[in-house]
Amino acid sequence: MSPTLAAKRQDGQAVPHFRPGTVEPVRPVPSTGPRVGLALGGGSARGWAHIGVIRALEEAAIHPTVVAGCSIGAVVGACYAAGRLDRLETFARALTKRRVVGLIDPRLPGSGLIAGNRLRKRLFADLGARRIEDLPIRFGCVATEFGSGQEVSLIEGPAVEAVRASYAIPGLFPPVTYEGRVLMDGTLVNPVPVALARALGADLVICVNLNGDTGGPVVHEAPAPVPRRSLFQVVRGRLPGFDRAEPEIPVPGIARVVLGAFNITQDRISRARLERDPPDVAIGPDVADFGLFDFHKAAEGIAIGHRAARAALPRIRAVLKGAAARA
Repeated sequence: MSPTLAAKRQDGQAVPHFRPGTVEPVRPVPSTGPRVGLALGGGSARGWAHIGVIRALEEAAIHPTVVAGCSIGAVVGACYAAGRLDRLETFARALTKRRVVGLIDPRLPGSGLIAGNRLRKRLFADLGARRIEDLPIRFGCVATEFGSGQEVSLIEGPAVEAVRASYAIPGLFPPVTYEGRVLMDGTLVNPVPVALARALGADLVICVNLNGDTGGPVVHEAPAPVPRRSLFQVVRGRLPGFDRAEPEIPVPGIARVVLGAFNITQDRISRARLERDPPDVAIGPDVADFGLFDFHKAAEGIAIGHRAARAALPRIRAVLKGAAARA
């Protein structure tokens, strides 16, 4: 197996490979003080909140030396690790609905509704031909192997292709062939990669979960049952001069259905994985009212993440103080 991909332990978890013949990570990380790692979760457009979280941490003089990302978390994490977060934020804030649509290149027929070539070009503008192991900040992202369902940790190789594999949502984007393996979105197996951040050398891990309920359980009123309509009622509703007896219920398009279903699955998997691999501090931006397709609302998403991180600073400082005292 290629050294850029993850092996699989007996317990089923993915473990990143290191270069053959060594016992140290590919690139050493600073050893002064506890090494802070970020685990940035998936969440589609809600991922703009990751930018706000990072900004708040930097303002508080908390500088992560390890970043692990999944899906949109991989996009933000890679740009941060490459020193290109400013460029990504400028791009995100400039997005409008029209520009978002302009980034979509439909692909029919195919293994995904969106070819993804325009997004790849956008990523290349920020990351270029950089390799993960050469980034200034240690970085890794997770993907899922098609067929086996194995979790794959990408810690070496072309950064753009690794990130593309991490956000290749089944049904929306085609799988990505990477180092001889066919990979899909990492949220299928590990939406918030805390374990990867630790494996990459982090002593303390701050995770950003975009799927948890941050304000307690959310109760949604169950919709009233829709009565069955007779053939006469259906026809009458389609003829001029007749009032429709029941209002039509809007049905979302295929892209929203795929992403909405994917988000439900991601939420359940996140809960299970975070119970098994708990972070030292969890940040849960309040994105309940932020749509999965609201990429044009970057300013709002960044502000939400910034507020959440600021609120978590006392906990983060307490954890850092405790770690320093134990050292």
